Amino acid sequence: MGYNFFKITELKDSFRIKLNTFVATLGSAIAEGKKISFADNDISCVLQLQNERLKNKGITMEYEVYDRDDKRNATIGSEWKDAHYESFVCNEQIGLKRKISKAGSKLYSDNKKNILYTTITDVTTGIHPDDETCCCPNCGSVSTIEQLQGGCPYCGTMYKMDDLFPKVTGYYFLNDVAVAGNEGKKGIGISILISFIIIFLIMVIASIANHNSLSIGTIIGLIFVSLIAGYFFYAIFMAIRLIVVGSSQSAGKYGTIGSRKKFEQRMKMITPEFSFEYFTSKAISLIKTAIYSENAQELMFYRGGALNPEFKDVIDLNYGGALGLANVTEENRIVTVATDAFFDVLYERDSKVIFKRERLRAVFQRRTDIPINLQFSMTKIQCPTCGGSFNAIRNRKCPYCGNDYDIISQDWVLVELMRV
Repeated sequence: MGYNFFKITELKDSFRIKLNTFVATLGSAIAEGKKISFADNDISCVLQLQNERLKNKGITMEYEVYDRDDKRNATIGSEWKDAHYESFVCNEQIGLKRKISKAGSKLYSDNKKNILYTTITDVTTGIHPDDETCCCPNCGSVSTIEQLQGGCPYCGTMYKMDDLFPKVTGYYFLNDVAVAGNEGKKGIGISILISFIIIFLIMVIASIANHNSLSIGTIIGLIFVSLIAGYFFYAIFMAIRLIVVGSSQSAGKYGTIGSRKKFEQRMKMITPEFSFEYFTSKAISLIKTAIYSENAQELMFYRGGALNPEFKDVIDLNYGGALGLANVTEENRIVTVATDAFFDVLYERDSKVIFKRERLRAVFQRRTDIPINLQFSMTKIQCPTCGGSFNAIRNRKCPYCGNDYDIISQDWVLVELMRV
């Protein structure tokens, strides 16, 4: 695994075009249930569940992701590889506008300056693993990549294989304290204007009290002082904003320090290619799917009790950029991992929308005697009993033979999810 903290590397054009398309279609996927471009099956499924939640609650959400600096492209922050794939974590300064309405009445709106973090995955050798299964982007049927190379056997649609890879396998937003594009110039201009107005009013009041008039020289001096004061107050504002935003985003997250190294070292004993990024992406996907599902206990990967009924009111769930380890135990070839995941959450209840920053305790389990299949996805399972392919998000048992699927031998299962 390699990390690139200091050297700024931009995405190559083929990756950048697909990432831009993903970002451009993210809003319509959430708000309108339209197809999301170049996303993996797990992301697509979560977005579909979120859209169904909005529809069931009678909510209209306008969701717009826009570029705050069209002169800069997404840059690569870190990267890692396994046997088949290479993944890149990218970041880009974007803005996010949300407007939530119900029965024609606006309930909530915001416009946040964010950094969008995305994970883009591509094959390492240029040759796609032929036996890997994939949902046809047109009809949704499950086939092997080898079959899709000759056209979908169900709907006949033909695809170039670079339409499947690279693809986005994870994303989240974090508040950005920095300025982008012309935001700095606009901010300084507004600060100077406000400073001029305040100082001018003070001087006018003083001149009236002293029965004096403002001279041209005084006004010129006022402009000069306003320029200095505007820059000064804008700098103070940005410093305060840095402290406030940084404190709010890091509150309660200090326990995550060291989680990566500790957990990776243990799991690499089982699967040498294991990465903390892989586990984080998987954990976020399972948490979101459980929360957006109407009944988590019907999901194949969930093995816990009934979730908090208030989770039914979640309408938008954004990972807060920190996943910490609370505890790791092993017994009878099963590893149990208790994590604290941080999220920014929007709830809709009684026609009121509430924003909360929450810490969720999520407990996962997996067998330790079988290497992790890094290509496994809940949305493209093949039953080992009858060979049928199905979507495990929608089916707890194989829909063809009715047998239970031994999911804990293939991937992580979620056994508990609660607020902390």
